[in-house]
Amino acid sequence: MIPKLAELLFFFAPRGFSAFLFGALAFAAPGWAAEKVVFASNWLAQAEHGGFYQALADGTYAKYGLDVTIVPGGPQKNNRLLLAAGKADFYMGDNLIGEFSALAEKIPIVTVAAIFQKDPLVLMSHPDAGLDHFEDLPKADKAFIGLATLTTVWPWMEKKWGFRRDRVAIYNFNSAPFLADKKSIQQGYATSEPFAIARQGGFKPNVFLLADHGYETYATTIETRRDLLMKNPDLVRRFVEASILGWVHYLNGDNRSANTLIKRENPDIDDAQIAFSVAQMKAFGIVESGEALKLGVGAMDKARIERFYADMASAGAAAHGLDLAHGFDYSFVNKGLGVERQSRN
Repeated sequence: MIPKLAELLFFFAPRGFSAFLFGALAFAAPGWAAEKVVFASNWLAQAEHGGFYQALADGTYAKYGLDVTIVPGGPQKNNRLLLAAGKADFYMGDNLIGEFSALAEKIPIVTVAAIFQKDPLVLMSHPDAGLDHFEDLPKADKAFIGLATLTTVWPWMEKKWGFRRDRVAIYNFNSAPFLADKKSIQQGYATSEPFAIARQGGFKPNVFLLADHGYETYATTIETRRDLLMKNPDLVRRFVEASILGWVHYLNGDNRSANTLIKRENPDIDDAQIAFSVAQMKAFGIVESGEALKLGVGAMDKARIERFYADMASAGAAAHGLDLAHGFDYSFVNKGLGVERQSRN
């Protein structure tokens, strides 16, 4: 009961007095301790994870009675295994295809929120090379595509837009081949690779967000195990709601403390990269767009998920006959939390 009472005091007390009330409550109940939570991310710390670090840095998780540890991912890590093995309580999913795979493999993982309304996956081309429109891209001499994308998104791209597998070369996070070949295209994320291309190549690439061309997946989801969801739904609720508020604060408030944590966790990232990523998330409506504008960050629409699943199954990127009801729980989102503080840019 203490965590719930603390939340009520925090949100309904006069501004500036809530922190005192929360601290006083904790002092008055010395036997109570915040619940420990392990949140495994899917990559190294970066601005694209900013809302989670914001909730940690500004005390939002603590105000929800949570002691959160964020375990970063990386190129040699599969942090999703930590969730399945019970070593993590929540996992930052890449997109909905991961949930479809879990359902197909009968792994009891449930998606409970979708922080990114648009997947930031993009294709890039050189300007003035005859590849200035999305419809031109299948004509590229070569397409530098990552292995994960090749086995998931690419089948849909072939079917819907006519891309050709025989023109694919594997993208291994080195943009030098793309920079050297003006007739090529390369995948990336709107929040990352265009910045690197501008730094390395000295030009701004054409950037095409797949979400604007029919790729409807949500991304940066919050996943948990079904047993945790059944045993402790209040913990799931508090983690989801605190994370939502973290994202609202990160994009619309003072995010310097979160960025300090990100840079401490990932020394290879700098302020310029972070500023670019945040600006791109806002410009493309990665977090705050569509249903999230009225239902709140993290919103999920059942019809949209079903439609995307049908597209992926039809393209051979997801197994047929999955029962989506086992993989998604909408109880913790779509409540309008934080909408009044969202940007409308």
